[in-house]
Amino acid sequence: MTESPERAADVLLSDGTTVHLRPIRPDDADRIVALHSRFSERTRYLRYFSAYPRIPQRDLDRFVNVDHHDREAFVIEHGGELIAVGRYERLGAGSHQAEVAFVVEDAHQGRGIGSVLIEHLVAAASQEGITEFEADVLPVNQAMLRVFMAAGFSIEREFADGVVHLWFPIAATPDSMRVQWAREQRAETRSIGRLLNPRGVAVYGARADGSGIGAAILAHLKAAGFTGPIIPVHPSAPTVGGLPAVPVLAGHPEPVDLAVVSVPAEAVPSVVADCAAAGVHGLVVVSAGFAEAGPAGAEAQAALLRAVRSRGMRLVGPNCLGIANTDPGVQLNATLAPLLPRRGRVGFFSQSAALGTALLAEADRRGLGLSTFVSAGNRADVSGNDALQYWREDPQTDAVLLYLETFGNPRKFARIARELARRKPVAAVASPVRPPALDAVATGPDARGVAALFASSGVIRVDTVAELFDVGLLIAGQPLPTGDRVAVVTNAAALGVLTVAKAPAAGLRVASVRDLGPSVGDADFVQAVREALADDSADAVIAAYAPALALPGELGVAELLRALEPGRPLAVVLPADPSFAVAPAYRSGDPLALPTYPAVEEAVRALGRVARYAAWRREPVGTVPSFPPAPAASSASSADSVDELLAAYGIPVVPSLRASGASVPAVAESLGLPVALKVATKPWRHRIDLGAVRLNLTSPDLVTEAYQELERLFGAGVEVLVQPMVAPGVACVVEVVDDPAFGPVVGFGLGGEAADLLGDRAWRPAPLTDRDAAALVRAPRAAPLLTGYRGSAPVDLDALADLLLRIGRLAEDQPTVSSLSLNPILARPEGLAVLHATATFTSPLPRPDSGPRRLY
Repeated sequence: MTESPERAADVLLSDGTTVHLRPIRPDDADRIVALHSRFSERTRYLRYFSAYPRIPQRDLDRFVNVDHHDREAFVIEHGGELIAVGRYERLGAGSHQAEVAFVVEDAHQGRGIGSVLIEHLVAAASQEGITEFEADVLPVNQAMLRVFMAAGFSIEREFADGVVHLWFPIAATPDSMRVQWAREQRAETRSIGRLLNPRGVAVYGARADGSGIGAAILAHLKAAGFTGPIIPVHPSAPTVGGLPAVPVLAGHPEPVDLAVVSVPAEAVPSVVADCAAAGVHGLVVVSAGFAEAGPAGAEAQAALLRAVRSRGMRLVGPNCLGIANTDPGVQLNATLAPLLPRRGRVGFFSQSAALGTALLAEADRRGLGLSTFVSAGNRADVSGNDALQYWREDPQTDAVLLYLETFGNPRKFARIARELARRKPVAAVASPVRPPALDAVATGPDARGVAALFASSGVIRVDTVAELFDVGLLIAGQPLPTGDRVAVVTNAAALGVLTVAKAPAAGLRVASVRDLGPSVGDADFVQAVREALADDSADAVIAAYAPALALPGELGVAELLRALEPGRPLAVVLPADPSFAVAPAYRSGDPLALPTYPAVEEAVRALGRVARYAAWRREPVGTVPSFPPAPAASSASSADSVDELLAAYGIPVVPSLRASGASVPAVAESLGLPVALKVATKPWRHRIDLGAVRLNLTSPDLVTEAYQELERLFGAGVEVLVQPMVAPGVACVVEVVDDPAFGPVVGFGLGGEAADLLGDRAWRPAPLTDRDAAALVRAPRAAPLLTGYRGSAPVDLDALADLLLRIGRLAEDQPTVSSLSLNPILARPEGLAVLHATATFTSPLPRPDSGPRRLY
C-alpha cells in the first residue's frame, strides 16, 4: 500500500514547540542511522533489550520499508533531523492485534513525543482494522510505562520473562479523548503563553531613519514600557530607534522568545532562518503580500508556515496587527496600534488587522480594559482556538471577546469555547463574509455549521462590533444575572416605557419601573438605584437617566453610579451628545468601567444576551445517551436501506410502497386501508397544497379515483408512494448534514413551505446531549406550534427529543451518511410518526477534531 498523505501532521509538543510527524520513507535510511547513533547506550538498551550498537542493513531495510497497512511507522522531524520513530506491526495476517513500540532521541525525551506517536499510531491502526495494541517494556523503563499508562486506554499488564507485557484496546474512549484534549490544552496554553509573555523581543524591518511600519512597532514597544530587552535587527545600522541594533539575532546573548517582522514578504524566509538559529519561540509577521495577495501569495504563505513549524516555532499572521499584554510585569505592545486600552481583565481576539486598530480604539473609548490582545491576520498558524486555550487558564482574564472571519477547526472551536464558557463568558461577532482573498487558504462551515457551532458552545453571539462592546462592558466586571427579571429606575417616563416595550424581545421580564421624575436630584437617583440593586425581586437593574441638559463632562450621576458596588448587573443608559469622545462613565485608572449605553435598546439587548448566557451556564452540562451499537452503513448503501438503518437506531418509518398504473389499488390493499397517495418525485412529494397528496382513501375505488386525479395533474403513469394512514399531527422535519469543515450537524424545524422559505431550522453538532435535544426542539421560531399555540394540544416534546438523540447518535456513528432527511414527521400529543426518510451516502471523510492531535 502507498503512504497516506493525511497521516502526516504538524504537532504541538508539551513545551509548546512544533514538530512534523509523517510516515517513514525508504529514503529516511541515512537519517535513521544518524538518529540511532545519537541514542545513548541506555536508550538503545531500553528500546531493543540489548546494546544494539549499530543497525544491520537487513534491519534497516525493514525499518524504512513498510506497507502502511500491516506495518506502519511514523518519524518525528525537527530542524531537518529525525528525533523519534514509532511503529506498529500486525501480529499475523488478518490479526486484529499489533505490537507497538517507539523510541525518542535522548535530548528530546520528556517533551510528550511518545504520547503523540501513540495517538497517531492508534489512528492509523484503527483505519487498517486493528483493534488492540500490545507492547513489551523492560521494568526499568518507567518513562515508557508511564506514557502507556497515562494514555487513557484500559491497559492490562503482566510480568513474565523479565519484561512487562501490556495490551489494550485502541478504540477511542471518553477517557482517552479527555487525556488527549488535556494534553492539547496544556501544550497550546504554553505555546501562546510564551508569545504573550516573552523574555525578549526582536524587531525586524525597523528603518534607522524612523520611518515605516517596523520603526512604528519598535516605538510602540518602547512607549508601552516592555520589561524585557528589545533588540532591533538591522543589516548595517548600529542603532535603531535609540536602541543598539544587531545585524543578525543568532548568537545574541539575551534570550528572545518573540520576533516581530515587518520586512517585505520575499525577505521573510531569511528572517525565519535567523530566528530559528537564535532559539526564538514565535514570530509575529505583520508583513503583507501573502495569501491576501492572491495564489502566489498563498503559496508563499504555505512555504512560510512549513519553514516556521519545521523549526519548532509558532507564527502569528502574516498580515496581522500584532499581539499585546497589559500585565505590568510585561507591558507588551507588539502591534501597529500606538496606544493600547487600559489594563483590564478581557482577552480580545481580532482576526482582521485592518479592523484591529479601530477595535482597540473603540475599546479604549468605551472604557473596556484588556488583559491580552491577539490579531491573527491571515491565521496561517495561531488562531482563535489557540487564544481560547490560553485564556481558559489565564488568571488575568475573566472574559473573552472575539472578532472572527474564518475558522481553522470549527468543531474544535465549539469544544474548547464550550469548556471556556462554562467558566468565563465569551462573546463573538462572526463576520458574515470571509475576505475573498483568503478563500485559497481558509475554509469554514456554512451557515448551518456556524449556527450549530454557536448554539452548542455557550458563546454569546452578537451581530455587530458595536454589540460586541455592549456585551463586553457587562461581562467584563459585572456579576452575571441569576434570572431574567429586570428593574428599571429612570427620571424620564419615555425611557421607562421604551424599556418595557423592548424587554420581551430580549428575553427579559420587567419586574418594576420606578419613575422618579425629571426634577430628581443626582444623589436621590443614585439612592433609588442602590435600593433596586438590593431588592431580590429583580435579577438586574437598568438605570436610565436623561439629564435636563446633556453637556460633555457634566453627567454627575455617572460619577455617583460608578461608586456603587452592585451585587447584580447594572446597565446605565445616559442619552447624551453622541460626539462624546470618551464614555462618560469611564476615567483613566478606574478598575472597571461602568456599562454605559446611549440608548435603551442597546442596554436591553446586551443585558438580554448576557441573561441567556447565564441561564445556559446554570443548566446541567448534559450527557450523550448510549444506544445499542448499530451496523455501519457503506458508501454503497442505497435509499432502500435508509429505513433499515433508522430501524437499527430504534426509529421506525411508516412503511410505503411505490406503485403506478393499475397496480396502485392492489398495493393499497396489501398495506391495509385507509391509505394516502403521494406523488413520488420531487418537488411534488408531500406538496398537499399543490394537489400532489390524497389522504384517507378507505376503499379500492377511492384509491383508483384519487390516482386518476393525480394522473390528470402530473401525467399518465405517474409514480406514487402508497402509505397507510396515521393519526394527524404537527409536521416537523429533521435533517443531518455532514459539513466538511465542521462534521455532522443535526437540524430541526417545522414542516411546510413557509418554514423552508424562512429558513426556520435550528442546528446542533452531533452527537447531541439530552440538553441539546431538549433545546433544539424549542429553538425554531415556529416552535410555539408544538406547545399548544392558540389552544391546540401540545405535542409529545419528549418523543421529539428522543428522536433527535437517536439521529444525533446515528450521525456520529455513520461517517458514510453525508445527508439525511426525515420529512415529514407528524408530532402528536402521544408520540410521533416518521412518514418518509431519504439519505445520501459517500466515502467517509476525516471527522474534524476526532483524530489525533494536529495543528491545522
